[in-house]
Amino acid sequence: MRNIVVVGSQWGDEGKGKIVDWLSEQADVVIRFQGGHNAGHTLVIDGVTYKLRLLPSGIVRKNKISIIGNGVVVDPWALIDEINEIKLKGVEVNVNNFMISEAANLILPFHREMDEIREDAAGKGKIGTTRRGIGPAYEDKVGRRSIRVMDLRSEKNLDKRLELVLAHHNAVRKGLGKDIFEKDKLKSDLLKIAPQILQFSQPVWLKIDEFKKQKKKILFEGAQGILLDVDHGTYPYVTSSNTVASSAATGSGCGVNSINYVLGITKAYTTRVGEGPFPTELKNEIGEILGTRGKEFGTVTSRKRRCGWFDGVLVRQTIKISGIDGIALTKLDVLDELDEIKMCVKYELNGKNIDYLPAAAEDQLKIKPIYKTFPGWKISTNGIKDKNKLPENAKKYINAVEDFIGAKISSISTSPERDDTILVENPFKI
Repeated sequence: MRNIVVVGSQWGDEGKGKIVDWLSEQADVVIRFQGGHNAGHTLVIDGVTYKLRLLPSGIVRKNKISIIGNGVVVDPWALIDEINEIKLKGVEVNVNNFMISEAANLILPFHREMDEIREDAAGKGKIGTTRRGIGPAYEDKVGRRSIRVMDLRSEKNLDKRLELVLAHHNAVRKGLGKDIFEKDKLKSDLLKIAPQILQFSQPVWLKIDEFKKQKKKILFEGAQGILLDVDHGTYPYVTSSNTVASSAATGSGCGVNSINYVLGITKAYTTRVGEGPFPTELKNEIGEILGTRGKEFGTVTSRKRRCGWFDGVLVRQTIKISGIDGIALTKLDVLDELDEIKMCVKYELNGKNIDYLPAAAEDQLKIKPIYKTFPGWKISTNGIKDKNKLPENAKKYINAVEDFIGAKISSISTSPERDDTILVENPFKI
């Protein structure tokens, strides 16, 4: 039995969907363990495109069990819409192949509104959230006033929980001059959809224990990227959950000894959506080329991604923080037309060279990248499946990346198509 965690080693959008889909075909169980519908995976299977936000990638595969863990915040209306949407494409979603942790916390309408209010009020200091209520929902979770899936079972209990959470939110809303939320209307709306959510509710930690005893292969599917981790990312320009691999255990209800391999998905250059530090960002023609060739628009928000050179310092740091065993290098083909390619190998801060990302946002915004330059290969790598057939300059760049970050490159993606991948090692078969 081997259980694998897949995480993004940069700021998200590394192309996890394709890799997770390939791995989910070999897995028995696929688990989402953090985040919400602010993160998206795009899968293309037999010419059909699936854009998933909450549902684990395994849902599009037959005979797989897909799970939303306790670490995920769930907008129940968004989940129902996504289930209905994917059913229209012929995908089965039922109690036999899908379950939600009874301990998962819910995103409610006032969470979404608070997200929007804060972003609009922040002006130049905005974080760049997706405005889907993720942060406010996690705040209520930590504040112990959240509504969880299990609270939908009892009208009496739901009434008490709503009273508690609205006492907080309505006080804030009054102070901001906003209308208060009516408890009875919200309770009625939740009770109306409760049966659709509760049919999937399970003590997920117990089910995972059963799967382990049955020797099932489990794939833990992370959202966003490690540089958006609330503790280890470019704070405060981060998401509201822990995106590192170890949160797979916390966010699903299994011990860390359940994890056998951590795979970091890593783009051959760097992108970021939203605000915040980005040392290697290219606000020039090359940045536009990367964005155009890489089709760099968010799956969930359709926002244009900021693009820049590969930052080896950052990826080396996230590898250490998250315990990454191997790297899946994606979008190599996007670099095909460039005359030269650069990799950041250190930073300059206040006249001194440093080899790590400092914790303070003030310093992160001031650092200047120091690059190592490589000649481009000017030959198409699109669709190549054999590493030996890559252009020599592409091999040199890949080897330099591997040496610098200190982790093995286990696969190389040469196009959006799932089969256009150079496989060095299969994490499920090591």
